[in-house]
Amino acid sequence: MKDSWPWRPSGVLFDMDGVLTANNHHHRQAWAETARSVLGLHLTEEDLDTKVDGGRNPEIIERLTGRAPEADLAQRFDDAKEGRYRELATGALTEVAGLSAYLDALDGRGIPFSLVTSAGLTNVAFGMEQLGFGHRFVTRVTGGDVSRGKPHPEPFLLGAQRLGLSAADCLAHEDAVNGVLSAAGAGCRVVALTTTAPTQALLDAGASLAVPDFTGWAAWLA
Repeated sequence: MKDSWPWRPSGVLFDMDGVLTANNHHHRQAWAETARSVLGLHLTEEDLDTKVDGGRNPEIIERLTGRAPEADLAQRFDDAKEGRYRELATGALTEVAGLSAYLDALDGRGIPFSLVTSAGLTNVAFGMEQLGFGHRFVTRVTGGDVSRGKPHPEPFLLGAQRLGLSAADCLAHEDAVNGVLSAAGAGCRVVALTTTAPTQALLDAGASLAVPDFTGWAAWLA
């Protein structure tokens, strides 16, 4: 790890879904069910692989249908899909291997970190409560904080700003292609997790490295 990744960041930006916890299968099931019941769309595995991961729900609906949803439809979809996701995920979320030790190491070296997620406040609160991380991720960027979601760079630019840093001095952890595009576009160095997308797709999107989890990252900082 030390030989392959010698750079030390000034701050670290973490996506939530697929990075703090490997929960993509719950989101995929909720998306497939809700797209069918609310939008009348039968999503293929390719749709779920290439259009659904990374970004806010209205932007994803636009990718799927070719047009932005009306506000009432977007809200109805969001309520149904995220409610179903929380039903599926309650009691089933665990942290990605090595994460707590990595966060402890960041704290020990005085390296600040922030959450940068497309999720809304309800899902963020849910995820933090299920994982027991509410006290750790005090600095956050959520879907409602930006005007342009991933893959636009705005979320990661704001995440770095809230740490008082330049994005170029930050390491970002993402799991989705659109998330990697967002972080790399902001100027972050990106180490992606392979919990959601294939290694080559993440590298092609701009990740410098793709890893299965955070095992060994605490030692890397030592």
